[in-house]
Amino acid sequence: MRRLWLIFAQTVTVCLGVLFLVSTLRPDWLPGQDEPSGGTAVLPAPGAAGAALSYAPAVARAAPSVVNVYTRKHVDVPLIPLPPDPGLQQLLRSVPGFTQRRDSTSLGSGVIVRADGYILTNNHVIESADSIEVGLKDGRQAAAKLVGADPESDLAVLKIDLDKLPAIVFDPEQAVRVGDVVLAIGNPFGVGQTTTQGIVSALGRNRLGINTYEDFIQTDAAINPGNSGGALIDTQGRLVGINTAIYSETGGSLGIGFAIPSGPAHQILNQIIEHGRVQRGWLGLEPQDITPDLARAFHLKDDRGAIVARVFPRGPAARAGIQVGDILQSLDDQPVRDSFDLLNRLAPMKAGSTAHLQVLRRGKTLALDVTVGLRPAARRPAQ
Repeated sequence: MRRLWLIFAQTVTVCLGVLFLVSTLRPDWLPGQDEPSGGTAVLPAPGAAGAALSYAPAVARAAPSVVNVYTRKHVDVPLIPLPPDPGLQQLLRSVPGFTQRRDSTSLGSGVIVRADGYILTNNHVIESADSIEVGLKDGRQAAAKLVGADPESDLAVLKIDLDKLPAIVFDPEQAVRVGDVVLAIGNPFGVGQTTTQGIVSALGRNRLGINTYEDFIQTDAAINPGNSGGALIDTQGRLVGINTAIYSETGGSLGIGFAIPSGPAHQILNQIIEHGRVQRGWLGLEPQDITPDLARAFHLKDDRGAIVARVFPRGPAARAGIQVGDILQSLDDQPVRDSFDLLNRLAPMKAGSTAHLQVLRRGKTLALDVTVGLRPAARRPAQ
C-alpha cells in the first residue's frame, strides 16, 4: 500500500512540473488556447481582465484626416531697433529703406472634415498668410484656399483640390463627459504627426481672454505649439474638438489645453461654407459683468445679469430705447447670468427675430422688445 502511495505521489509531482513548464514556455499547447477556425486570435475586450488596452484603432482611423498646415507671409523687419514710442515707430516704418521685407513661415495643423476638400483649422494658424500649403499623412501636398475665417471663435475653413481625401468621422451631436479619454493629434514643434493621450478635464471653460466666444473643452492631453488646429478625438476615432490653445508659462504643455467642441465647430464650418462668414445675432450694445461694487451701487441683491456699458448709435438696442446703465436681467424669459451668457445666447438668434428683454432702469423693471440685427464681421488685420 505504501509503495502504491509513493508511486501516485511521484506521478502527481511530475505531472504538475510538466504542466508548469508547458504553461510557462508554450501556453498555446494547453486546451482552450488554440486559435479559432478563422486563424485570427481573439483578444479580450478592452477593459476586461487581462486585456491589452490600445488606442491604435482610433488613431489609425483619425490620423489620416489630420494635416500639416504651412503658411508663409511677408513681414517688414526694421533694420535697427525701434524706439518704444508707438507714434515714432509708425513714422519710422513709413520711411523708405527703414525696413526690409522678409518671408516668415509658420506651422500648424488642420482636420479634413469633408471628403470634397474642406479643412478646419484655427484662425491664428493662417492669419495674415500670403500663401497656405497643406501636407497630408500619405505624403501628398496641395495649395490651400482660404474659404473664410471667424476670428471671434478662432476657426477658419480651408479648401484643397485633391481626390480620395480621408474625412474624419464628425458627430456634431456627440456629448463628451469629464473623465472621458481623449487623444490629441497634430504636429507639435514641426517634429511630425504626433498623438498624445489624456482625459477631458473640464467642460465649458470661458473667460480665458482667448476669443470673443469661448466654450472650451479642457484636456490634459499634451498640446504644444504646432498642435493648433489639430484633432481632439475620442477612443473610437471620432472628432471631439479642434485643439486651439494651451495655458503655459514656459511655451510648452503644462497639462492644460483647450479645444473648441465639435458641435459649435460644425455650425461655424457650415456657415462659412454657405455664407463666407459666421452670422450671429446682435443687439448693438456692449455688455459688462456686474461686479460686487456695481451691485452695491445699484442696490442689487446679487451680481447676476449684465449692465449696458455702451449702446451703438442706430443699432437695434438704440432703436428699442435701451440706455447706458440699464441692467439686462432676462432674455426671452430666461435669466441672464452675465455678459458671456448674453453673447452666447444671442449668437444663434437670426437677424430679424425678436428678443424679449427684461431691463432694470433706476429701480424700475421694464419689458422691451428688440429686433435682432446681424453682428458685424470682425475685422481681420491688414495684410
